[in-house]
Amino acid sequence: MGVHDGHRERVRRRFLENGLSGFADHEALELLLYYAIPQGNVNPLAHALMDRFGSLSAVLSAPVELLTEVKGVGERTAVLLRLTSQIARRARLSDLERELVLNSREQVGAYLLELFSNEPNEAVYQLCLDGKGKLLACKRLGEGSVSAVTVDVRKVVQNAIFHTASSVILAHNHPSGIALPSEDDHAVTARVRAALDAIGVRLEDHIIVADHDFVSFSESGYLM
Repeated sequence: MGVHDGHRERVRRRFLENGLSGFADHEALELLLYYAIPQGNVNPLAHALMDRFGSLSAVLSAPVELLTEVKGVGERTAVLLRLTSQIARRARLSDLERELVLNSREQVGAYLLELFSNEPNEAVYQLCLDGKGKLLACKRLGEGSVSAVTVDVRKVVQNAIFHTASSVILAHNHPSGIALPSEDDHAVTARVRAALDAIGVRLEDHIIVADHDFVSFSESGYLM
């Protein structure tokens, strides 16, 4: 057993005995890297990733193409890092969605903040609700650049019909960090609302998420 193998075993044993308690962020990242890079000292690579992206969260949410720009990170390693945060996010959302009732702006906002937590680009989701606010389906409608995305109104209507929704919440994010709605946001909201009205489904809200904040069209008076 080489010197690096001995170090790896000690790190693994620390985790098995105490979980990540007492681990620095770069050490937790180092442990994860063991499973993509089976041999050698990955401590310098863990530090390089932290230096490049600034935090453990940023490393795990970075796009694969940016991760592979760091020397020593191949596609296999980049996929593992990206997959880790995606699986954790999927698990959290699955827990949230189980018998989830979204009958307050606080509940909707908490769910959407988690939903958009790892979205690097602007994306749009449709939440289909029953008459009591229970989540019937969460449908991803599309993704655009960091500042724009197109909404297919016909798909919104199809989703509402398929899931027999009583109401719909439209949601998208502003990766720029500014949650204020744009003119395009208002125009899309009007089109979606008219299309849903035609089939007897209420547009309950359109919510914009930015960083750790969100703006509700309904609460702001834009859906009156």
